[in-house]
Order: sequence, then C-alpha cells, then structure tokens
Amino acid sequence: MRLIGFNFTKISVEKKQTVTTQPKLKTAINVLEMKELPGDVFKAKDVPIEIKFSYIIEYEPKIAELEFEGTLVILEDPKKAKEILKNWKDKELSEEFKSQVFNIILRKANIKAIQLEDELNLPIHFPLPSLKFEKK
Repeated sequence: MRLIGFNFTKISVEKKQTVTTQPKLKTAINVLEMKELPGDVFKAKDVPIEIKFSYIIEYEPKIAELEFEGTLVILEDPKKAKEILKNWKDKELSEEFKSQVFNIILRKANIKAIQLEDELNLPIHFPLPSLKFEKK
C-alpha cells in the first residue's frame, strides 16, 4: 500500500464547558466509503483506492468534541485491491489493511487534534513523551 493523497473535508471542534476534572475520552475511527478510482487517473499499474473516513474524539461528560472527516487515496497491487474492494462490499476489512489505514488517519489527524486541543485549552487526548530527571 502506498499513500498518494490525504485531505480533510471536515474539521469540527466544539468546547461545551470548561474542563475541571480529568475527562474520560472516547475515540472512534470509521471507514465511511471505499471505491476504486478510474485506473487512468494515475497512470500506474497499481489500483488507486479512495477511502472516506471519520475520526471523532469525545471528552466526556459532554465537555468537548473534535470531529474529522476526510479522504485518503492509496495505490494497491491489483490482486490485493480486488480482494479489499470485494470485502468492502460486505463492510469487512482485514485486520492488516484496517491497521494500515487507521494508522495513516491517526498520524495525520492527531497532529491537527493536538493543535486544536491546545488552542481550546483542552487536555491532549493521549500522553505525550516527557523527560524525567533522576535526583542525585
């Protein structure tokens, strides 16, 4: 799989109240649609597949919500592409394919989410690495 395109079509952020305690976080990634793009678009032997997705981060209880929707385009080997698109008709994705797609979405959306969380003074939705110094 080779990523050849990624863009957001919707970014929505709403802070409903001030954070006073450590909120519970819920996240959800969903593949909304998947289709093969016309083969001559990229003039490649591999098959271009367009994947529409949503990624939601909820701060509970009703503190804030970040919602992302977008599209990514990958190139896939013709044999694998046929299998992926056939499985998608039944709304099924292999664990390997799903993990690759979800990791792309997380990598791109989390960067944007951190920026938005900082601007709205929300706790970041996952722990960032930090340094700790040992006392001598």
